[in-house]
Amino acid sequence: MKSLQSWIEQQGLRIVREESLSGGCIASAKRVVLSDGQQLFVKSVSHANERMFKAEAAGLQALSACTELSTPKVIRFDRDGLILEFIEQSPKAEDFDQVLGRQLANLHQMPAPSFGFTQNTFCGPTEQPNSQLYDGFEFYAEHRFGYLARLCYDRGLIDTEIIEGIESINKRLKQLVPDQSPALLHGDLWSGNVIANSQGKPVLIDPAVYWGWPEADLAMTDLFGGFRSDLYSAYQEVAPLHSGWKERFSLYNLWHLLNHLLLFGESYRADVMGVVAKFR
Repeated sequence: MKSLQSWIEQQGLRIVREESLSGGCIASAKRVVLSDGQQLFVKSVSHANERMFKAEAAGLQALSACTELSTPKVIRFDRDGLILEFIEQSPKAEDFDQVLGRQLANLHQMPAPSFGFTQNTFCGPTEQPNSQLYDGFEFYAEHRFGYLARLCYDRGLIDTEIIEGIESINKRLKQLVPDQSPALLHGDLWSGNVIANSQGKPVLIDPAVYWGWPEADLAMTDLFGGFRSDLYSAYQEVAPLHSGWKERFSLYNLWHLLNHLLLFGESYRADVMGVVAKFR
């Protein structure tokens, strides 16, 4: 990240140690220790979309405005990378999942002005169209499921039968999904994007925020596992879910499965086909 060194020099500081970090699928990351003892998390991507880190910073700042939710403080960003405060990870507290469930429920009860967001955001390197719409069914049909289905089809990753199945699902969304008011979502809420701080409490990282259906955020927590059922019990103590919420998870996760198919290839095609067969 070219601007890191110049920014550090402007502060009258110098780098005393750098350490590469593992875990990211898309970006490279490192821990940087400065001469005043400050620790930074520096994330960068070669040939990144010029809007990617601006969008991630906006997402972190939007989530942090909800005072219950912890996120790393944004220090600086440019088109090449992002500088955040470094969060020292610790073991999860016993009530980690319950705390996260209540915090998410409170987040999802805060009203949003529409579906979409103030700008496009990114799930991995995939740009998420966030044109603001008042109709959630139209938003998900056009800017989530339909959008990624077209990208996958154009790259030969799905055939005509699958894309027609997704189009059928889009036409039936009002029968498949209960009406939900828009709320701010993390957008990519798998277990790797929720870490524990030094007190063992949840910290959200790597957001792909937008204003959407709350159930869609919860669905991602189930896609790859890693959370206990306590999360959903605690969530419902604050914000009861519509009947059949667990059965709808795979429908919402069609977005993420299509994105994984787009990014990582045909190993996710069978999962996409399974969702389409279930809901078309």
